[in-house]
Amino acid sequence: MNLLDAAANVWDKTVTGHVANLHRMPREAVVGSPSGILYRYLPRSGVDQIGGPPVLLVPPLGAPDFAYDLRRGCSLVQHLLLAGRTVYLVDYGPMSFDDRGLGIENWVDDVVPRMTREVAAETGEDVDLVAWSLGGIFALLAVAAAAEDSAAQDGAAAHDGTRGGVGPLPVNTVTVIATPVDITKVPLIAPIRPLAQIAGGRVVSSIYQAIGSFPAPMVSWAFHLTAVDRLITRPLALLSRLDDRDCLAQIEAVDHMMANMHGYPGRAFGQLFHLLVRGNDLSSGALTLGGRTIALSALDVPVLVVAGEDDVIAPLKSVRRTVELLTGSPEVRYATAPGGHLGVLTGRRARDTTWLELDRMLDDHATPTGAKASSGA
Repeated sequence: MNLLDAAANVWDKTVTGHVANLHRMPREAVVGSPSGILYRYLPRSGVDQIGGPPVLLVPPLGAPDFAYDLRRGCSLVQHLLLAGRTVYLVDYGPMSFDDRGLGIENWVDDVVPRMTREVAAETGEDVDLVAWSLGGIFALLAVAAAAEDSAAQDGAAAHDGTRGGVGPLPVNTVTVIATPVDITKVPLIAPIRPLAQIAGGRVVSSIYQAIGSFPAPMVSWAFHLTAVDRLITRPLALLSRLDDRDCLAQIEAVDHMMANMHGYPGRAFGQLFHLLVRGNDLSSGALTLGGRTIALSALDVPVLVVAGEDDVIAPLKSVRRTVELLTGSPEVRYATAPGGHLGVLTGRRARDTTWLELDRMLDDHATPTGAKASSGA
C-alpha cells in the first residue's frame, strides 16, 4: 500500500468529507410534465459533435436519474458527451402518495413514447434508446406497443390518441442493460414465487394498497440486500484499498446513490409483483397492460442486450431470454460484462466493457447524417 496516497485519501475523506466528484454533468430542461422532465445535456467544450441519432437515457423506477451520471470519471453521460454524442435523459422524479395509481402502462404508453417523440422533434433524428434495469422493460414494451398500434392503424380509420402519439416510434436502436425477463432464473426471487402462488398475492396486494407505494427506504434496503456479502467484508476492503482513490470514490458514489433511491407507485409495484414475479408473464414474450397484450416480437429495430456477469437481480439467463423473444428485430446483439446490477452499467470495469459495446452499437447503426425521424414528430 502506498502510505502517502492512503494518507491523502483519508485526509480528504475526513476533512473535506468526500473523495468522489459528484458534480453532475450540466444539463437543461427541455420539457416538463407531472410524469417526467426531459433534460438535454450540454455539449462538452472542445469536443466535436459527431451528429447522428441522439441518445435518450431511460431510467428504471426506484433509482435516481444520476445512476447514469454517477460520478466524474465513471459517468455514462460524461462518456457519451466526450464521444460527441447528443444526450437526453427523462427524469421521473420521486414518487409520492399521489402517484399510487400509476401503473407500468404510464411509462410504456405515455412517458417513454412522448419523450422519444420530443427528442426526435427537436433533433430531426431517430433516437437511440438506452435503458437500464426496469427501464429496459419500459423501452422494449414502448417500442413494441407503438409498432403494434401502427400496424393496427393500417387497417383502421381512427386512433384513440392516448398512447403517446400516432405511428411507430422514431427509434433507431434500443440498448437494454441488466434487464431481467425470465424471473424464474433469478435466485433471489425463486423462494418467493411458490409462496406468492399459494397466497395468490393477497398479502402483498393488501400491503401496497394500504400504504399506496413501495417506499424508498425499502427499495434501498432491497438493493443492499443483494450485496450483503460485500457489506460484511466492506470494512476490510476499505482498509486494504485506502490508497486506491478511484475505488474509494466509486464506493462513495454508490453509497450516495443508495441513500437517494425512490419509491415505487403502489399500482406499478403490484403489477411487477403479479405479472413478473408471480406470473413470469414476460418470459413468454408478451405482457398484458391497459387492456391489451404487447408482444416483444413486434419490436422491429436493432437491439443490444447487455447482462452483468455478477448480477443477482438480473442474472445472465434471465437477461439472455430477451434475445430469444425479439424475433421481429432485424438484429439482436448479446454481450456480457463484469459487474453486478449497477456495476455492469456504471462500475469501474464498465468503462472498458459495457460502454465500448454500446459505442459499437451506436456507431454501427449511425449514418453520416443520422436517420431522420420517421413519424409522430
